[in-house]
Amino acid sequence: MSGPSVLVTGAGGYLGSQLVAALAAGCVKVSRVVAADVRETPPERRLPGVEYEVADVRSPALIPLFDQHKVDTVVHLASIVTPGRDSNRAFEYSVDVEGTENVLIACSTTGVKKIVVSSSGAAYGYHADNPAWLTEDCPLRGNEAFAYAHHKRLVEEMLARWRAEHPELKQVVFRIGTILGETVRNQITDLFEKPRLLAIRGSDSPFVFIWDRDVVGCLLRAIGSDKAGIYNVAGDGVLTIHEIAAKLGKRCLVLPAGLLRFALSVLKALGLTRYGPEQLDFLRYRPVLDNTRLKTEFGYVPRLSSTQVFDLYLEARRRRGA
Repeated sequence: MSGPSVLVTGAGGYLGSQLVAALAAGCVKVSRVVAADVRETPPERRLPGVEYEVADVRSPALIPLFDQHKVDTVVHLASIVTPGRDSNRAFEYSVDVEGTENVLIACSTTGVKKIVVSSSGAAYGYHADNPAWLTEDCPLRGNEAFAYAHHKRLVEEMLARWRAEHPELKQVVFRIGTILGETVRNQITDLFEKPRLLAIRGSDSPFVFIWDRDVVGCLLRAIGSDKAGIYNVAGDGVLTIHEIAAKLGKRCLVLPAGLLRFALSVLKALGLTRYGPEQLDFLRYRPVLDNTRLKTEFGYVPRLSSTQVFDLYLEARRRRGA
């Protein structure tokens, strides 16, 4: 079979497993699919035609691994999105930033032709002066207080340097909004499970959502086409925290910003919450992603809008009896 030899990092994760399944099903033409993850995939979960490898993105063993499989396209999904309770900032940096650098070195050393990277809208940061709609030309100011946002900013700065110094390695960078699907669980969906949704007085806390299958669709198009570039990945439109609460049949607990900041400071100091006062900006200054370039230049139109994918998530939640 003709087509690229594709290696996926973070292949055992939520997105990675969906992408590997789509590649195994022949959704795009490839010559090889290598699913690499730090965790071993159990035999009962392995798909025909997929080669499974245990690999840490921080390891120098990536170079012989890429060589062994004659990889020419890498989809780099490995990152720490939702840290465990025993996680720490140094470990998250080592995976997110140093791991990405190690992947880039392996790509350059072994002649990989294209890397597709899952970045995030969080790289823009949570700032009061963010424009109403963020385009790909807006500055990346990921807040240092948020490990994930800061690391995504650092990774993108690294990718920019590599584009200048290694133009032979084609890059596709996706700045992804909040992913929703029928089975997704993340820090955002945890907010929706609370008896009342937390809202900041004077802020609509707008959310842009993207269907998990649309993210996979973008990854497949990046693998199967000659496209390169940086693209926001989000559905059309936004939902405010108050609209989300209404759809959930819940009420918002609306608090003044100062009171919430003080309460989070005290609760974190007492060890009663893992979230500190920085969460205030995470809630009230949500980055809203403009997806025009994704549709017009990359050529992918999300099948579900922010509202439609939230409704799909809501229906699945109801079926589970949540």
